[in-house]
Amino acid sequence: MSDAAVLSIRNVSKSFGSRRALDSVSLQVARGEMIALIGPSGSGKSTLLRSISALQTIDAGEGRIEAFGAPVQENGRISGRVREVRTRIGMIFQQFNLVGRLTLFSNVVLGSLGRINPTRGFLGLWPEETRQSAMAALARVGVADYAAQRANTLSGGQQQRGAIARALVQKAKVILADEPVASLDPVSARRVMEILRDLNQQDGLTVVVTLHQVDYALRYCDRVIALKAGKMVYDGPATGLRREQLIDIYGPEFEDVFWEGAPK
Repeated sequence: MSDAAVLSIRNVSKSFGSRRALDSVSLQVARGEMIALIGPSGSGKSTLLRSISALQTIDAGEGRIEAFGAPVQENGRISGRVREVRTRIGMIFQQFNLVGRLTLFSNVVLGSLGRINPTRGFLGLWPEETRQSAMAALARVGVADYAAQRANTLSGGQQQRGAIARALVQKAKVILADEPVASLDPVSARRVMEILRDLNQQDGLTVVVTLHQVDYALRYCDRVIALKAGKMVYDGPATGLRREQLIDIYGPEFEDVFWEGAPK
C-alpha cells in the first residue's frame, strides 16, 4: 500500500445549533486502507462521512478536507472543484439510494453519468462499454441474475450489492459506506462486508465504512477510528482495541451485549 494520502481531514468541526457533531477532527487516509468508523449513535460518524463527500458543509474556521490532493471544502465552503473529486468517490448509504422503479441494471449504469454525455444518459443510450461494465460489476457482487428486475422488488442485501456495483461502474477509487449493513439480516450483512473487503484487498480500493457492529469492524477492517461526542478517541489497528476502551466509548451497558471471544 502506498503511503500517499487519498483523504486528508484537518481540524474539522460541524455544529447543528448548539450541538457539536464534530469537534476538531483530524485524520489521514492512505491509499488502499480499509477503515471502520465506530462509536455510539450521535458520535459524528455519518456527519464525518457526509462532510468528506461534501454532502454537507463543515463549520467556518480552520477546517479543511482534501481528496486526492484537491480541496473538497474549507472554511465552511464547498470547493468549486468538488464535482471532479466526487467522480472518484463512491458513496453507499444505509437505505441503498436506488431508484425503485428502475431495473437494477439501470441503477448501476447511472454510475457512469460523470463520464459520459449526460444527454445520452438521460435518454438511456448507454455506450456498449458502459453496458458491459455494468454487467461485469453486477457479476462481481453476485447479482447479475437480477439485472432486469426493478430495484424495489429485490431484497435489501441485493439492493446494497447493486449500490456497490454502481460505485464500481463509477470507477470510484474511494468507497465511503455509511452504515451499509444496518438494515440487513446477518447473512446479507456478512456478504456485503466480504464484498467490500474483497474490493479493498483485490482491487486496492480505499474503503471507509461506518458501523454499529463492532465485531464487523474488528473482523473486516485493519484500522479502526472511534468517535465519541464528536471527538476522535481512538485511531489505530483493530487488534489494538481492548474491552475497557470499548466500554469507555459506548458506556458500561456495552459489556452486557459483548460477544464471546471479544478482546480482553
